[in-house]
Amino acid sequence: MKLFVATHNPHKLREIGEILPDFTVCAEDPDVEETAPDFAGNALIKARAIAALHEGCWVMADDSGLEVEALGGEPGVRSARYAGEPTNTPANNALLLKNLAGKTDRRAHFTCCVALVDPQGREHVVEGRCYGTIAQAASGAGGFGYDPLFVPDGYDKSFAELTADEKNAISHRGRALAEVKRLLAGASVL
Repeated sequence: MKLFVATHNPHKLREIGEILPDFTVCAEDPDVEETAPDFAGNALIKARAIAALHEGCWVMADDSGLEVEALGGEPGVRSARYAGEPTNTPANNALLLKNLAGKTDRRAHFTCCVALVDPQGREHVVEGRCYGTIAQAASGAGGFGYDPLFVPDGYDKSFAELTADEKNAISHRGRALAEVKRLLAGASVL
C-alpha cells in the first residue's frame, strides 16, 4: 500500500521506510510555508497540502526538531533553519555549540509530531520524544542534522554513532511512527 509522505529530506524518507516497511513510501514536497508555532501545526499544514493532491489515500507529514533546556527550547520549530536560510547542517551545529558555550545544563530532547490523513480525510496527530544531552563536540558519521551532537539518555554515544536499528528503536521519529503503526493496524491497513 502507498503512503504519501510530505518531505524532501532523503534521510527522513529512508528512516520512515525502515520503520514502516509494510508501505511503499512515496515522497511529495508540499512546497508550503510552515507558519505554525508548534510541530503539530506544521505537520498538519504539510499533511493537508499532500492530502489535497492524493484524495482517498493515506498521507503523512512530520515536523520535528531539537529543543534545548538552557536555550529556552531553541532551536525548536526553527531547527532546520537555526543558522538561517538556506538550511545548513554544519552551521546549525556550530551555532548550537556556540550558544551552549559555558553552559552546564545541556539537557535536550528531540520532538517529532506526525500528522496522518486517512483515505476518508480524517486527521490524526501523534508525538514522539527522545531525551538526552548535547555533547561538547560532534561525534559519529551516521544520522543527519543534530545527530552527531545528541546523546540519548542511557547511552554514551551520539545518535550519529548508533546503528540505524538502534536509533530507530529509541528516536523521537521512531516513537512517533510506532504510534502511527498502531493507528494503521487499528484501521486494518497493515
